[in-house]
Amino acid sequence: MTSSIRFGVLGPLVAEEERGPVDLKGPRHRAVVARLLVAKGRVVPRDLLIDDLWETPPSGAVGAVQTFIATLRRSLEPDRPPRTPARLLVTVASGYALRAEPDAVDAGRFESEVARSRELLEHHRAAAALDRLDTALGWWRGPAYSEFADAGWAREAIANLDELRLLAVEQRAEALSALGRAAEAVPSLEAELAQQPWRESSWRLLALTLYRAGRQGDALGVLRRARRLLVEDLGVDPGPALRQIESDILAHAPHLSTVPAPAVVRIVEPAPASPDSELIGRGTETGALTAESTAVHTKRQRGVALVSGEAGAGKTALVESFTERLGAEGWIVAWGRNPDHEGVPAAWPWHRILDTLAATGTTPVPAPLIDTADPKAARFRWHRAIGDFLVRIAQDTPLALVLDDLHWADTETLALLAAMVTEPLPAPILLIATYRTTEVSGELTELLGRVARTEPARIYLTGLAAEEVSELVNRLLRRTVDAATAGTIHRRSGGNPFFVRELARLLDTEGLEGLSAVPWGVRAVVQHRMGSAPEAVRTLLRHASVLGSDLDLDLLRAMSADADLLLDAAEDAARRGFLVELGPGRFRFAHSLVRDTVYEDISRSRRAHWHGIAAAAIERARPIEVEALAEHFRLAENPATVDRVVHYARLAAENAESRYESHRAAWFWRTALTAYEQSPAGDVRLRLALSMGLVRTLAVTGDLAEARRYRAEAITLVEDLNDPEAIAEVIVSFDVPAIWPDNDDPALAARIATIAQETLPVLPSGRTALRARLLATIAVELRSAGGARGRQAACEAEELARELGDPALLAFALNARFLQSFERAGLAPSRVRIGRELVEVARANGLVSYEVLGHLVLIQAHAALADLVAADRHTEIVDRLGVDYQIPLVGVFTDWYRALRCTIQDAVPDAIVRYRAAAARLVGTGMAGLDEGILGFALYCTQFAHAGAEPRTDAACDCGPYRPWCRPALQPDAYQRNAATRADGAARVAVPDSPRDLLFEARTCLQAMHAIASGDRPTMQRLATELAPAAEELAGAGSGLLTLRPVAWYLGELAIALGRPAEAEQHYRHALTVAERAGSASWATAARDALSSLDHSADAPGRDD
Repeated sequence: MTSSIRFGVLGPLVAEEERGPVDLKGPRHRAVVARLLVAKGRVVPRDLLIDDLWETPPSGAVGAVQTFIATLRRSLEPDRPPRTPARLLVTVASGYALRAEPDAVDAGRFESEVARSRELLEHHRAAAALDRLDTALGWWRGPAYSEFADAGWAREAIANLDELRLLAVEQRAEALSALGRAAEAVPSLEAELAQQPWRESSWRLLALTLYRAGRQGDALGVLRRARRLLVEDLGVDPGPALRQIESDILAHAPHLSTVPAPAVVRIVEPAPASPDSELIGRGTETGALTAESTAVHTKRQRGVALVSGEAGAGKTALVESFTERLGAEGWIVAWGRNPDHEGVPAAWPWHRILDTLAATGTTPVPAPLIDTADPKAARFRWHRAIGDFLVRIAQDTPLALVLDDLHWADTETLALLAAMVTEPLPAPILLIATYRTTEVSGELTELLGRVARTEPARIYLTGLAAEEVSELVNRLLRRTVDAATAGTIHRRSGGNPFFVRELARLLDTEGLEGLSAVPWGVRAVVQHRMGSAPEAVRTLLRHASVLGSDLDLDLLRAMSADADLLLDAAEDAARRGFLVELGPGRFRFAHSLVRDTVYEDISRSRRAHWHGIAAAAIERARPIEVEALAEHFRLAENPATVDRVVHYARLAAENAESRYESHRAAWFWRTALTAYEQSPAGDVRLRLALSMGLVRTLAVTGDLAEARRYRAEAITLVEDLNDPEAIAEVIVSFDVPAIWPDNDDPALAARIATIAQETLPVLPSGRTALRARLLATIAVELRSAGGARGRQAACEAEELARELGDPALLAFALNARFLQSFERAGLAPSRVRIGRELVEVARANGLVSYEVLGHLVLIQAHAALADLVAADRHTEIVDRLGVDYQIPLVGVFTDWYRALRCTIQDAVPDAIVRYRAAAARLVGTGMAGLDEGILGFALYCTQFAHAGAEPRTDAACDCGPYRPWCRPALQPDAYQRNAATRADGAARVAVPDSPRDLLFEARTCLQAMHAIASGDRPTMQRLATELAPAAEELAGAGSGLLTLRPVAWYLGELAIALGRPAEAEQHYRHALTVAERAGSASWATAARDALSSLDHSADAPGRDD
């Protein structure tokens, strides 16, 4: 395909042909073109395109997209004859693709030029590299995809291009330095660092460039600036490269004066392929993988390939064949296979990959930092350290990392892969993952959704064609079978390569009768073939299946009655195709389906017996393998060894916690607890230790409801010990950051607070930190219902924390202070101060959970004060933290804030749609006190706050506990300021006072409107006094969930009803100021109308007595 159309995305989207600019029509037409350009020629499914074009697709979205495509085709190919197929913007299946040549898009040309410039620099051709870089950087007309910067589908492409531009700037600096013109590179590096102040490679290069320009003092000053920024803003020390350049500059290291020689990429001659190992029928799929690896190598950036299909489709064989070729081309290849059984450490595939890479000896593998105060922060830093480790290796030699059988991956394996996929990795790293499409879990589905935004190469393996099956059978049997027989195998196998091989082996041993006698299905085929194998082979396979996919001959000898025949049996099993030999004495099941079939055919009693033998053998030979020991002892189901399950599961849980593998740790803690319940020991302190370990990990994973349940059980147990310190330790174990001032179980909270209060006087002296935690726990448990008791406990906890200088304790105490800051209206400024200090303390000490809490508090408080610019800033920061540290609850809160923001900015339909979507995400989060009725209340308040948007008469039915404040027909602008209609003695509706929490101002303003409508003057007078301190706030926005109009507007309404027109005028003017600050045109108009009504009122209201 050739086309004269050239596209520009390095700035606003443009398209040009020989005759001039191409009209890309309206905003959505342009978005379609940009979205397809981001896909780089790949097909974008129509449904995904619709989701990317509209946050809430309209009913006619499919037709609209078809119209956009038709219009764009006329613009992009005006000379195409009628009824001829499009060549540029094409329809493929149920999606679309833009088949632009790479050099027809300025971004593609830019990537090629940067890659070519790198090659020129490595070959010491700095002048040629500089010419190319100057030309390529001149193509930038502004930020890449500038008009689509807020679109989620564009962010990855924008980030990649921004990273590539920075690489180009750095390469240009290298070229100038090599040409003896280092001083010319300084301004551009300074400019980039002003935009990217945490980029250590740029700081290093700037320091080096200054040094080579003869400015040693400035070079050291730059490094001091870098250190200060990293420490103050990120709480991390400079990396090894920055520290090394500082040492080299101080020592005047000779190598600083020369440009380093290019790295040598090792090239390994490919080994001749065995005819039996050559892949059959996967040319298209291999081509797709090759295209992805070429793009990764050329553009020097991360790529992702997903290989999927049913069991036995040949996913692993395809990737093995492909990566063998990459290795021959000089790539470093590392595999991580996800085991199909328990008993291995979490993230095991990644550990295998890291072990392989460590063997290269080029750079040390990062180790977990187990001394951190915040597991989420530690996990994030470890993930980032691994990403940096991979980049350092790939700078010299491209990497191909394979995660096989991702459908069996544990939570930590998926989390680390998600981090590697979402984190920009500026180096040639190809991530390949295989998985079964028939076994996709919820966690894997979530990961695949995140990966989808990176436009991965997707390879789905279907069955082999009939002629390919015939070729495979002929190769396996080393003879030619007739077409009819091959056709029978093709029909019975569906082209599945694994089934083909199994049926071919049956054909070889039993002839055509074997094919007709054996029912279809892998289990039947494997069972039938097992039946014809010698007893020694069958016994070996059954024993081996208990141990997992890989055979451990040492353990098998312990399980075998005749160990001398073991190796003979393994070799025979390999010849028969059940096993594959990996090396001397090393075997693996040929396919997980074989292992699964063999294992499941063993009786439960027999399996349990063999697991017990395996556990005893491992305990003697390798007692440090606590995960395997816990699993084998568990599956042994032996009452006599249940204490071993408790022991090893506890050790495995503690190991997992030290590696930040909280989900895995929780699984082992549960295993230990389950085993403990079957144990006659009855050691209460052991039971407490197990329970509190589970509570600790559940709190980290976000399973808050279950964590609270186990904590309550532990408190019941510990009360009988008469040990104040033990009681206190259990009570304070649940120091999870809390944002909502309502408790899901007030009775339990009151009980915990009471026990804590009773424990304080009997704590041993010197336990000040434990005392402070008890006090903070009292305040956190009581929350907004704590009154003076809760506020006093929070203040004392804060005072003790400051005396001790304990940042984590201070953060907990500040959380307690926040939860006790609702005793009256108008305390948003106080919460701003709490939120700011929380962020500062947490950021400086790596307490990510509390840093997130601080930003959420600031979103609420700034929203209450109508400072949406500040609230937006904290929303952006906390969303980024939520993604980086994989804290899904963050997005739940920020979704509600964005709906609230739509309400303020008069976008009522959008607000309603966003509220419904946000409420759906809230379900199942375990956020106590939030879910019941909050959607109905938010929708009611949104409609109530806007003129002409009368709440539905049945709106209160959906409001749950908020229903008493949601009465119909109380629309503010419909309220008639006429004394006769609200005279004293009119029917009054009983509306309760609001609880003192984040929605106090919202409920109280609604209560005020009820009081006005019913003429309840005493209530009006009281509420006017209570609301007055919040005159600067938006009613309810402090919740971060919903809002009414400015509180001052409702104070104006109260003043009118009470006959105080002068006060009303002041309040309405105040409401106008708040509305304008918030950017709400309709609320500003309402305030002006109220002022106008006062000016033109003919009847003076009566005096307030």
